Amino acid sequence: MSVKRALVIGSGGGIGAALVEQLVLSGRFDRIYAGSRRPQASHHPNVTTLTMDVLNDDTLAEAGRQIAMDGALDLLIVATGLLHRGTDIRPEKSLRQLDATVMAEVFAVNSIGPALVAKHFLPLLARRQRAVAIFLSARVSSIADNRLGGWHSYRASKAALNALVRCFAIELGRSNPEAIVAALHPGTVDTPLSEPFQARVAESSLFSADKSAMHILAVFDQLSSTDSGGFYGWDGRPIPY
Repeated sequence: MSVKRALVIGSGGGIGAALVEQLVLSGRFDRIYAGSRRPQASHHPNVTTLTMDVLNDDTLAEAGRQIAMDGALDLLIVATGLLHRGTDIRPEKSLRQLDATVMAEVFAVNSIGPALVAKHFLPLLARRQRAVAIFLSARVSSIADNRLGGWHSYRASKAALNALVRCFAIELGRSNPEAIVAALHPGTVDTPLSEPFQARVAESSLFSADKSAMHILAVFDQLSSTDSGGFYGWDGRPIPY
């Protein structure tokens, strides 16, 4: 029986940590790599922690070398993102609040970082068999579904990520027609990222990190090669770009 390996990047965040935990509990993966910017410890024998910065090529390359020595990946989940940070970065409510420095940082984390992750880790996905890469996006990045405006930097940076995911899917599909690359909206999750914006969210629509992780893994199970390049909700339903 083949060895199964999964990598979660952003394991220091709420959703990322929950994904690692749910992958362990599932018992379906022999090795789980947990990548984050800050060194972490793991008390589970199947989890290998890796320190990496999605905006630092050298750290990504080194983590890639470590993983490659063990073998191919069957699952990659990129659970990184930036919506707000203290008083420095907040979702814009109007054009007047646009700031070039803030926009550059939001795009760096939400678009450029995942692109560098793809550069280093998509080539490590298993060949000639089903292998899946999931990039966490956001429903508000849908251009077709945008009816409120605002949140310009976050919306646009995640829309850029969606466009990149489509490109990655096309390129990877040429070497492995069974590979799947998808963007996924995890829902509104009770983490520090969404905490300032939860007041108007119905209790039934606010997921715990563990519940969100279970939804993500359920979508992982249902995706097929014909879904590659798509954008999906936490329930597996397609979201228009």
